[in-house]
Formats: sequence, structure tokens, C-alpha cells
Amino acid sequence: MNSQLKDIQNQNDKRGIDIQKVGVNGVEVPLIIERKNAESQVVSAKARLSVTLPHNYRGTHMSRFIEVLSDYKNKLGVDIKGLLIDVKKRLESESAHVKFEFKYFINKKAPVSGMEFPVGYDCYFQGDLNGEDYKFILCVKVPITTLCPCSKEISKYSAHNQRTMVKVKVSYDENDIIWIEDLVEKIESCGSSQVYSILKRCDEKYVTEAAYENPKFVEDVLRDVICLMEDDKKVTFYEVEVEAQESIHNHNAWAFQSENKQN
Repeated sequence: MNSQLKDIQNQNDKRGIDIQKVGVNGVEVPLIIERKNAESQVVSAKARLSVTLPHNYRGTHMSRFIEVLSDYKNKLGVDIKGLLIDVKKRLESESAHVKFEFKYFINKKAPVSGMEFPVGYDCYFQGDLNGEDYKFILCVKVPITTLCPCSKEISKYSAHNQRTMVKVKVSYDENDIIWIEDLVEKIESCGSSQVYSILKRCDEKYVTEAAYENPKFVEDVLRDVICLMEDDKKVTFYEVEVEAQESIHNHNAWAFQSENKQN
């Protein structure tokens, strides 16, 4: 490397503005996901890696982010804290942040026929290291079915239902672990019915009737998920968002709650 090349990033900037986060986004990486009662799964992920930048520096060194990702290519998703410690050191920053977005597949059996096919769940891992303070967040997006209690009550025939997305973020101590499978299972239990990749007629009958017997507003789903998060001693922070794609309205129903259990 030519040591005589000018380092433009280290030029002094006189505008006096600290930048909260600057780095690289959309970096495609293979991510190692530890699975419950199974071998680790390697998934395709997109990474966003950033640091704070003091006001006196014109820019950060973008290539160093990729260098760290390269160094951790066999540990990406497993040692997120170690990755952030190295990023802070390499970029000489007070804080470092990473987010890995990926699709996680869980095999799921139809309720009656038992036919099996994977369901994909959008997830992300997020790590934040501010000084010595480390925080990890797991986020999952889980589709469920909800059936409108009001529609069931007032209609002579049937009731309208929705495809509802439940987005849950949780944080927990780095010495604990919350499995994606367990979190998904808890969320799915809060809907009128679950969503499957494959359903035969006997399964469809079961799912339809189960939803009809278990009507839920988005408020019901939200409160049910909150109860589960409050009961889980590992969870130190949670955020729950429920959005139902309405079938008879030109808008969606939505509910949200966030709670820091450490307060």
C-alpha cells in the first residue's frame, strides 16, 4: 500500500457537526444462525454497519467495515459483540452498530394432514455498542390470521378475517438466549389461527373453524403478546406492533406497544 496517498477522510471538518451513524448498508453476507435442537443454519443476509463520527473528521473509512466483516466471515451472527468491539477499535469510534436482516425458515406441519413445508419469517439481529454498554435486539415478523369479533357478532353468516403481521422486538442479557423458534411459536399462539405454507381440505376446514371460534381484534393480539413478554423473565425490553390487512376496509388496523422492563 502506498503510504504517500493522501487520507482525505482524516481532513479536518469545520462545520462542527457530529454524525450519529455513518457506515455501509446493504452488504450481502452469509449469516450463521444458531437453531434450537438442530445444527446451525447459514442464511443470506444484508448487513448495515456503522459508527459515530466526531465533528472534526470529514469522513469515515468505509473499507474498514468490510475488512472487519471479512475477518468475521466464519462467525457472523454468532459473535456480534466481538464484531462491534473490533469495529470500534478499527474505526477509532466511541460506538458501533450492526444490523443483519435475513429470512429464517421453520418447518411447519399442517394441523390435520401433517403435511410439512417451511414457512419463512423475516427477522433481524441488531447490536449496539456504546462505550462499554452492549445491547442486542432480536426482531421477528410473524404472519397470523385474525377474525373480526364484531363481524362475527353482527353477521348472520360467517365473519371477515385478515392476514395480520405481528412484529416483535426483544432484548435480553447477553448470557441468556431466546430462540427464534420459541418466539415465533409464542406469537403464533396469539392469533385467531396460524398461517401455513400447505393446507389440504381437511386442514383448511380445521383452520377456518379454529379462527371462527377464536375471534381477535388487533388489540387482543397485542395484549396477548404483551402478557407473554411480561411473563418471560429473560426479556428486558420488548416492542410489539400488530397490523391487520383489512379485507372489507380500504385501510389497515394497527396497534403498538413498547416497554423497557428494566425501568
